[in-house]
Amino acid sequence: MTKLLRPLVGCALACAAMTVSAQGAAACPQLPADAGLSWEQRGNNAFVICSAVTADGSEAFGVSLSASSPFQGRRANREERGTVAGQDIHWYRAEVATQPDILVRETLVERGRNRVAHIWMRTPSEEALLERMLLVERLDFDDMRVSSN
Repeated sequence: MTKLLRPLVGCALACAAMTVSAQGAAACPQLPADAGLSWEQRGNNAFVICSAVTADGSEAFGVSLSASSPFQGRRANREERGTVAGQDIHWYRAEVATQPDILVRETLVERGRNRVAHIWMRTPSEEALLERMLLVERLDFDDMRVSSN
């Protein structure tokens, strides 16, 4: 191998390793390219929690992917309607006892047999709430891998 090819091969191998690493994080749905967010992911074989974080590290919204969810939306708490992953959904109002001025919304999205996505967000304003809902509607769940164990 010539001296000129060694750096190129090294770069190609490093790029391939980064691609494999990025593909390994495919348990979270794909964020819109213009969202300005990144995923922080944690979990195990049974579930994964994806936190969409802003540049300053604050959570814009979260997604829990698992076989089932303890969240059960109550009809009395229905607020906005939307579409996530091609499904019509309702956003449900919730509260944070220690932060009564924060707007909280949650929903569930069925992701096939024995798979569900629980999505939540906490925002300081109606404007931020609408902005985040629109981002969630643009999530791409098609390339995700979630274990059914």
